[in-house]
This record gives sequence, C-alpha cells and structure tokens, in this order.
Amino acid sequence: MSASALMPVEEAIARLLAMAEAQRLQDSEPVALGEARQRVLASDLVATLDLPPWPNSAMDGYALNLDAWDGQPLAVSQRIFAGQAPEPLRPGTCARIFTGAPLPEGANSIEMQENVERLDDGRVRFKQPLKAGQNIRPQGQENRAGQVLLRAGKRLGPFELAIAAAQGCTHLPLVRRPRVALLSTGDELAEPGTALRPGCIYNSNRTLLSHWLSALGCEVVDAGILPDQPQQTRLRLEQLQCAADLILTTGGVSAGDADCLGQVLRECATPVFWKLAIKPGKPLTVGRFGSVPVIGLPGNPTSALVTFGLLARPYLLRIQGVEEVMPLSFPVSVGFDWPKAGGRREYLRARLEEGRAVLYPNQSSGVLLGASWADGLVEILEGSTLRAGEPARFIPFSELF
Repeated sequence: MSASALMPVEEAIARLLAMAEAQRLQDSEPVALGEARQRVLASDLVATLDLPPWPNSAMDGYALNLDAWDGQPLAVSQRIFAGQAPEPLRPGTCARIFTGAPLPEGANSIEMQENVERLDDGRVRFKQPLKAGQNIRPQGQENRAGQVLLRAGKRLGPFELAIAAAQGCTHLPLVRRPRVALLSTGDELAEPGTALRPGCIYNSNRTLLSHWLSALGCEVVDAGILPDQPQQTRLRLEQLQCAADLILTTGGVSAGDADCLGQVLRECATPVFWKLAIKPGKPLTVGRFGSVPVIGLPGNPTSALVTFGLLARPYLLRIQGVEEVMPLSFPVSVGFDWPKAGGRREYLRARLEEGRAVLYPNQSSGVLLGASWADGLVEILEGSTLRAGEPARFIPFSELF
C-alpha cells in the first residue's frame, strides 16, 4: 500500500473522536474524594459557600480602624488566632492578629508585625503609612456561593480534589468507569511467571496497557491471550460484546497469514479504518464488532505505546466527557540530523538534554527500553527532514500518562 493510500493521523483522530461522541457514557456514580483521582466529573461542581467565608488576615500583624485612628500608638485589646471568632474591635485600640484569623468587626487595615514597634507600656506604634484594606483577604476572594468551580467533564487531579474538599465535599458525582476488555493475541505470548517455551516471549503489552487504562479512569476487563485461530477469535469477540464498552487488542492486526484478529475484524466487523500514515503503528485497526467498538493496536511494544497514547487515549477520555483530550506539546530544537524524508508521520523516542531533544539509539518498534530512557516523543511530519538545531514538536510522556 502506498503512503498516499494510508489514512493521515489527524483524520484517524477525528474519526475516533466522532465515534466517542456517539458513545459518551451517561451513567454517573457518587465517589469518595479519596478514590476520585483521574476520574471525570459528571456534573458541575457549584460552590456552596464563599471562600474565604469572612475577611481574614494575610499575615501576622495588627488590625486597626484607619478611619478612627489619629496616628498615635494604640493599645492592643485582643489577640486573634486562626480558628477563633473575634470580638468587635474596641474603639481606640488595635488587635494582634495572625495569618488566616478572621478580621474583627470595625477593623479595615492590617499592618505586618515587622512594621510595628512595641512600646514599653504595651501599646504599639505603626512606623509606615497605612492603607485601607491592606493585608486583608476579602470574603469571597476565591469564589462566591453559587459560582461554578469545576465544569462537568473535568478530569480530577490533586488541585481539583482540593477545591472540592475546600467546599466540604466528601463525595463527587463522577462518570462511571469505561469498561475496557484488554485482549492480547499471538501464539508466541506467555505470561510472566510461566515457563517460556522456544519461540515465545513474555507479554509486556498487557502490563503496560492495564496500568495506563487504570490511570485514565477505566475498569480493565482482563480478556487474556488469544491464540492465532480465526474461529476462537470470532467467539472471543462475541463473548466480550456484553462485557465492555471497548475491546482493546494488541497484535494480529496486520495482513500476515497469522494475523487472525485483523482478518476477522475486516470480515465480520464494520471497519472504520485500517492502516495509518504513522510510524510506528501503521497496522492500527478500528471497527465495530456488533455493537461494541474495537481498537486493534499493533503488537510491537512501541507501536502499541504510540498508537494508544496518540489515538486510543483521546477516544477513552472523550467517551467520559472530557473536552480537552489532546496532549499538550511544545517545539524543541533537535540535537540530531534526520536527512531522509518519509511518507509516514514518525514518532521518535527522545529525551531533553541541555534544551535539545536527543534520540534513543535504537528506534525499533520492538524495543520498549527506549520509552523508559526517553522523556517523550519527537514528531517528524510526512515528507520532512531535520537538521540539528531546527525545531520539532515534542510530546512529553507526562502528558500521555
């Protein structure tokens, strides 16, 4: 197949996101804050209280009423710590106040303790000019009751969970976890802990993808290893239809005699697309088997990594209602030459050293060790060459994971 006959990466992503829009999950469930990390909010989080709930001090110092002050030293009438309810400020006095403590009624300015002199008689002298409102955090500075704090579809990290905790939330309404049936294919695969027969390798893709799926908020249905037999392939896909929102497979999607999964999908499923203008990962196959979508990743570890991160990941986030699904990226100067223009878009494992992207020496799609060495992927567009010092797009692994 010529490069011109391969589907461009952008078109493949657009088709996957269109599929995801049609399959958005509607069910929600209440989940405790401690279990909500990386999950997706099902409805808007609306503030139930002002934050802060009352004016409070931004630092340790002294609170006074500037409108009633004549510039003379003031007696200290009370000490106010965070967590205490203060008394109204007595006329002609100031209050010793500490960071986070509520502002006493009648006070309208706070001076930091470094700018105040304590006199022998216990009064304090203010040494600098003062302004109304200084060093005071006003009520509702962060948010007002009724304000939308987080929109539905927001993926929850530590910051978002802390925002919910600040409103007193113990549980949040979250989109239910997508159920993903993870199916490995190939007679050559063995599970870690079993004896390795001649010609076989241990299955690393299942470990990689099961952890990645969990980090994306998915419930993983372990569908095991499928042998290279068409009848068993069809039967297993039929069995998994009712068990999952998505069947995710690795291996067996190319055009070889032993690539039974690809053959079955192209014969029995409704293919959405097959073969991309991407390297590694060209054999990626997407379709529907009955009512359930199937994403067939290539079997080589780096091919599976690249296609899952760049195509399957956005799909899985979108079905949960996440709008911003594409990873953030930025241009970097490359520390290598890439003199030969290719017909497919290439993604190279690279790390950043002294502001430049340098390549892992072995870019074979069968080598996974480079992913651990690298910081992310350098993108080389179709028909492009690069010289050291020129810019290229860099996608950090931290964005994909």
